[in-house]
Amino acid sequence: MPEIQNENPTILNVSELPSRRSKKIVPRSGPDSTFDSVLYPKQAWLSSSSSEGEEADDDDDVAPIDEQDIFDLISPISDPEHPHTLGQLSVVRLPDIQILSSDSNHRLTTVKVDLTPTINHCSLATVIGLAVRYRLEQTLPPSWRVDVRMKDGSHAQDDQVNKQLGDKERVAAALENETLRGMLEKMLEGC
Repeated sequence: MPEIQNENPTILNVSELPSRRSKKIVPRSGPDSTFDSVLYPKQAWLSSSSSEGEEADDDDDVAPIDEQDIFDLISPISDPEHPHTLGQLSVVRLPDIQILSSDSNHRLTTVKVDLTPTINHCSLATVIGLAVRYRLEQTLPPSWRVDVRMKDGSHAQDDQVNKQLGDKERVAAALENETLRGMLEKMLEGC
């Protein structure tokens, strides 16, 4: 497998990032938006209806969360070393996000995000992965599981970084560290 490099990445303009946001953001209203503030506390546009002014046929229907919604949640996270977002640096890419349901009733859903660090020896790859995981766990419903990993071959120590990001106890311990938590909060300011 060829070595994946994102060193000296092309910096994408925010307008070049994949999005379904329209120029005019119209917040949802009605009974089907009851839990929008819980699911999307700062991102009201994520659950906007597909066309303006159209009401859903069934008030109980909630638009399912898809890969674009996940991308919209995590792409504005700031890179800790660059003045750009993870989306702009292509650390987070829409094709590298998958949503997997464990059963036909969608009771347990897993979102899998593969990250591509800007260089293959990035010293903050674990911090970036932790920020993505933290953002998703704080935003998605409790029935969702989050799997954040370095893309295979994208980091010199991707197996060790993936082990750290996949270990719930290590993640919980990292989130108790005030210095690290402050760094994560700074990275998530733009979200």
